[in-house]
Amino acid sequence: MIDSSYWDAKYDVDNFIYTKDANRFVKEYCQPIIEKIGKSGKVIDLAGGEGRNSVWFAEQGWQAENIDFSGKALSKFLAFAEERRVAELCFANRADATGFESVLMPVDIGVCAYLQIPQPDLFDALDNLIENIRRGGYLMGVWHARENLETGFGGPQDPAVLPTASELREFLAQYPLDIEFLGNRDGQVQTKDGLKPSTTLVLLAKLR
Repeated sequence: MIDSSYWDAKYDVDNFIYTKDANRFVKEYCQPIIEKIGKSGKVIDLAGGEGRNSVWFAEQGWQAENIDFSGKALSKFLAFAEERRVAELCFANRADATGFESVLMPVDIGVCAYLQIPQPDLFDALDNLIENIRRGGYLMGVWHARENLETGFGGPQDPAVLPTASELREFLAQYPLDIEFLGNRDGQVQTKDGLKPSTTLVLLAKLR
C-alpha cells in the first residue's frame, strides 16, 4: 500500500473536511438508478474518504463499500455510519484504488468521486473498478476538470491529475460501456468567502 500518512494527517481533525453531505452530482446521477433498483443495491465508493457518499447510499437502503487507503478516513466513516444508524450496510475496505479486492462485488454502481491522481494510476483504478461492476451496472465519476485551471476555482493545480472528457472517452472505448453522460458541469466550491464556481467533469456509463 502506498504511503497514506499525508491523508491520515489531513483527516485527523474533528470536523469532516469534505462535509457530511453527499456530492450533488453523485446524488443527481445515482438517485434515478437507486429508485429503479430499489433497496437491494450495492455500491463501491472508490477513494470514498470520510464516507459522505457511502453513508448517503446506505441511507437509501444500499450496501456501501468505502474503499480508501487512509485508516483515519475509514474510522471516521464507520463512526458516521453509526451516527446515521446505517452501520450494518456500510463496509470499510482499506486498500489502494489501483489494487483493491472488493467485499461486495459485483456491484450495481461503481463511484469514483474526486480521485485526482496521475492519469496512468487513475486509469488503473477505473479498470479495477469496472471489473467489479455487474453487467447492466453503472460507472459514475466526478472530478475537478482540467479546464478548472482556467475557468474555475479551487481543486488541484497540477494538470497531470485533472482529467478531460476526451481523454476519458478514449480510455473507456476499450470497455463494453454505453456512455450516458461525459462532460463538464458547472460546480461550486465552498470557501470561507462563500461559494465559488468550479468546472466539474462528470461521467455516467452503463456496462453492457
